[in-house]
Amino acid sequence: MSHEQISIRTRDGTCPAQVFKPKGPGPWPAVIFYMDGLGLRPTHSAMGQRLADDGYVVLLPDLYYRAGPYAPLEPKKVFASGNTMGAIRHLFESTDNRRAAEDSEAFLAYLDTRDDVAHNKVGTTGYCMGGAISLTVAGTYPDRIAAAASFHGGNLATDSEMSPHRLAAKMKGRIYVAGADQDSFYPLEMAERLEKALSAAGVDHRCEIYSGARHGWTMADFPVYNAPAAERHWRELLALLAVIPRAKVSR
Repeated sequence: MSHEQISIRTRDGTCPAQVFKPKGPGPWPAVIFYMDGLGLRPTHSAMGQRLADDGYVVLLPDLYYRAGPYAPLEPKKVFASGNTMGAIRHLFESTDNRRAAEDSEAFLAYLDTRDDVAHNKVGTTGYCMGGAISLTVAGTYPDRIAAAASFHGGNLATDSEMSPHRLAAKMKGRIYVAGADQDSFYPLEMAERLEKALSAAGVDHRCEIYSGARHGWTMADFPVYNAPAAERHWRELLALLAVIPRAKVSR
């Protein structure tokens, strides 16, 4: 796997990140990939490269940079411990939708410096906690985000002031949300609340529930990995990202 290891200066420090890109000179559309709650690890890198191979410059930032360096977590061991939150709490509490959205200002600025990025309109995709961040970023930078996806995202429509559904009226990009029918982080009533908010705001969107899937189904290193559902996720993601402009613009 060939990729770049970079550092991006944010308001709160220096965020390590990886960049994946297709072969050739480009330019290509860009996508920001927001990780799940278990932190950056080889599975994310493989997913970033797969997306790059489909024709995108992919930026994969480590949203846990505020917590300091950490060894890649092994999901199966973490889940087997019976105390998942205990293993990641110090990391998980180092970010949230608001802070990740602030970080994304720097991520977008970085993409603007790259000659191999075709356009200032970009896409986002996120998983688990990253799903909520992906939607939050779409509502925070509506003139920059052409498409945003959330896969097995949690807490997408809650009473919290940071709930992504509260930003629906600001979203201009196309939105795709995929939940699982076995997911306590995204129950039916939450899915309905999100759908209602997006529809009321006139957002171009599609929300689906994957039958037979569980929270985290896209991650190959999770015990709940569901290969057919994961492949469906890839098809839907690529169809969504196709709306990102591919023509080179002057900066």
